[in-house]
Amino acid sequence: MRILVRTPNWLGDIVMALPVFAALRAHFAGDVLVAAVPRAFASLLSAVSAVDEVVPLDRAGRQSWRALDAEAEALRPGRFELAVLLPNSFGSAWVVRRAGIPERWGFAAQWRRGLLTRAVPRPAPRTPPLHRVAYYQELVRGLEIDPVAPEPSLTAPPHMIARARSLLDAAGCDRDRSIVGIAPGAAYGYARRWLPGRYGRVVDRLSRELGASVVLLGSAHDRDAGHAIESSLTALGRPGSGTGVVNLIGRTDLSQLIGVVASCRAVISGDSGTMHLAAALGVKVTAIFGPTDERVTAPVGSHEVLTQPVWCRPCLLRDCPIDHRCMTRTSDARVFRAVAGQLARLHTEGEA
Repeated sequence: MRILVRTPNWLGDIVMALPVFAALRAHFAGDVLVAAVPRAFASLLSAVSAVDEVVPLDRAGRQSWRALDAEAEALRPGRFELAVLLPNSFGSAWVVRRAGIPERWGFAAQWRRGLLTRAVPRPAPRTPPLHRVAYYQELVRGLEIDPVAPEPSLTAPPHMIARARSLLDAAGCDRDRSIVGIAPGAAYGYARRWLPGRYGRVVDRLSRELGASVVLLGSAHDRDAGHAIESSLTALGRPGSGTGVVNLIGRTDLSQLIGVVASCRAVISGDSGTMHLAAALGVKVTAIFGPTDERVTAPVGSHEVLTQPVWCRPCLLRDCPIDHRCMTRTSDARVFRAVAGQLARLHTEGEA
């Protein structure tokens, strides 16, 4: 049987849904498991051992009916017999029905129950709220499939590591030193971003006090954050050149990003896809949370999650209408202590 799994549309959500693929692989051991994923994230699914094939989808923001029709036509040649939908959207259900897939499973949401052949009730709201990883696992349980992997896990393939090392070497990164990645951007609004000047002070201390190589990571949309960090280093009298700081923001595709993150000893990030990617790769994360809810989207595993007990969070807003206290009250000293502690523990474990 050929089984299609429609992934979520964002990097962090795709990573948090990885345990679903492990469960489906174990349940449908002799069948072909195919991931349909937005083209920008196709290389991630190609690194997932449970996935046999990847179908890249062209998606550009909000989908028109014409675009959904094109997506259905892209899926039709796959001759799939079953589709498992991880997004809750009406459009995702409409597409797989339009593609002629006879069995369509997913959460009953967005007025799409009639489009599904097996509709699982969505989990009821609860306190504390359900983590997104657990949310996807509820779909698996609702389909009477045993969850087999409690946490997202990913191993960077050798070719991704090789491409990352070539990039790091070309950029002048000293790989003999501990590499710390910093992902200062956020795809969903500026309110998720910590202050560039404070990132700069952390970068300075990591390089000067701990001898770490620091790599700035992110997409082209995050270049302003990277430039602001570099400017803050110049203001500190520590320009990037010669300090072990390399700015790779906007210079990596996803395959290279996976390899670079896997080469890091630790990563500092806001609530972002890179944060989840690092956690799945087994890299220690210091996560700075502001307007979003760490109970829902914190990195899974043994990581440092930094929050502030302010009355207005989690507000989930893209931009702060007041003074951004959920982020500004997190000091650079606290962030430095968190990542320095992680590096010290890793060093101790390595010696043991």
